[in-house]
Amino acid sequence: MFGDLLTPMHLFFVLIIVLIIFGPKRLPEIGRSLGKGIHEFKKSTSEIQEHMNVSEEKKTEPTEKAESVRGPQEEVTEKNSQSPPAVAKP
Repeated sequence: MFGDLLTPMHLFFVLIIVLIIFGPKRLPEIGRSLGKGIHEFKKSTSEIQEHMNVSEEKKTEPTEKAESVRGPQEEVTEKNSQSPPAVAKP
């Protein structure tokens, strides 16, 4: 359906129309501002990814510590779950 949309002939016609509308003096400015916009977008997405990775690392650190703390508690609960020794009543 969209395979024929970006053929070289279509792109050529789009470039001709843009040249007619904006003129040859404005095309470098438009290209420059478009490039800056793409650069800013990539920069912001990489910053968001870094922020997500840092916050994800912070979340995993406490759970690792909690697992190391949980280890002895599990042993204690296992000992408590065993039936206590029978005590004779006097």
